[in-house]
Formats: sequence, C-alpha cells, structure tokens
Amino acid sequence: MSNSYPVLERMVQKLSTRARLDTDDRQAILALPFVERSYHATTYVVREGDAPRRYCDFISEGFAFRQKLTANGGRQIVSVHLAGDFIDLQHLFLNIADHSVQALTELKVVGVERKALQRIALDRPAIGSALWIDALVDSSIYREWVMNIGRRDARARIAHLLCEVSVRMRAADLISEEKFELPLTQEQLADAVGLTPVHVNRTLKSLVDDGVVYRDKRYISFTDWGAIVGIAGFNPLYLHLDQTRGA
Repeated sequence: MSNSYPVLERMVQKLSTRARLDTDDRQAILALPFVERSYHATTYVVREGDAPRRYCDFISEGFAFRQKLTANGGRQIVSVHLAGDFIDLQHLFLNIADHSVQALTELKVVGVERKALQRIALDRPAIGSALWIDALVDSSIYREWVMNIGRRDARARIAHLLCEVSVRMRAADLISEEKFELPLTQEQLADAVGLTPVHVNRTLKSLVDDGVVYRDKRYISFTDWGAIVGIAGFNPLYLHLDQTRGA
C-alpha cells in the first residue's frame, strides 16, 4: 500500500467531471489509502453472494464486465466497463454482492479502501455527489441495456452496443480515431445482447455487407455513423454526457 499521487489522478479527474471539487476535495481523494492490482482476462473480481471486499476498485487499464447467471448456468452480461470506471461502487454501502464482475481483458485497477471511501463520501458533500452521480449514470446504462434486449431486433441490439462502446471510449479519451477495439468475443457479445453466437456472427456480417460497419479482427469502425445510429435507434441521452462537464 502507498500514497503515490499519480495513480489516483485519474480518479480525481473522473470525479471532477461528475461534480465541482475544490482543492481540499481533490487532496482528500489523493490521500486515500489504496493498492494497485492486476487481473488476467476472465478472472473474477467480484463474485455474487460474497460480502463486500476491503477495497473498491477503479479501472486504470483494460475492460471488465458485470454478469448474472441463471440457475442452470445461463449467463447474461449486463454491462461493460472501461478505464475510468469504478467496478464495484454499487457495493460501497451494500452488505452483499448481487452480481459478479469479471475481467474482460488484462485488467489493472486502483483498489481504494472501502471504509475510507465511505468516510469521504459522507464527510465531503461534493465527493459524495460525484459518487452518487457516477452510480446513477451506471443505473441509466443498465436501463438502456434492458430496453436493448427486450425491445430491439438483432441488428439494432448489436448496432446499439457498438455505438455505446464507441461513444463511451471517446468520452473517456481512450480513442482519438473512428476505429476502436471491441474486446468482446462473439460468445460474450451474444451474452450481452441475448442472442446466440451464430446469430451474432450472421448479424455482424450483415452490417459489414451493408457498408455501415468495417471489421478488422476485433477492431471496429463505422463507415456511415448516421446509418449505424439509425439502425440502432441510438440516442446518447442515457449516457448523461452532459455530466462530464461537472456541476
């Protein structure tokens, strides 16, 4: 454990986009006790049914995903998280994990002590507001994913997920060009949109054949953004990108 400032700077930057933080707020975040940890792809970071861990993880590099399992082992991926996201902010005040989190890629996190994060969330209103807003944006994304699976057809579901990942990566300054890496395998993508891998493969191919998506292995780019947005019915309102300007 250490108190080296640079690894917490990204957390300060993220929370300062959620609410207006003063100098003391920023210093309080930078003074949080933490550890740096790494996870291999597919490793469980959080398991459903477990008590909250000592640390609350913030992604510094890589991707993770949340999932729920049915009684017979069927998996539903309910969200994807990238650098600049908290993995288990939901468990900051809850007594038990109600879902699992796995590393999607090689994953690096900053693990902040849960009790310390609770204290500054309660003691410093601006930080508390920033954490609240971040959790509420996550909830908004979950609602959109329910809509995606429940009411959109296969093409729209996949197109919508591609649009979301692209927009979120751009907002987090993780990409500067139109091309981005989609780290999901076809099986994982199928579990995220409620389709079979065969159906996903066929649908992706149709989007490529129609000239709206270009694929180079796991790299995706859009040849016609307006067309892919139309197919997806994508409206970024639910991402609350206005919150990235702070209060």
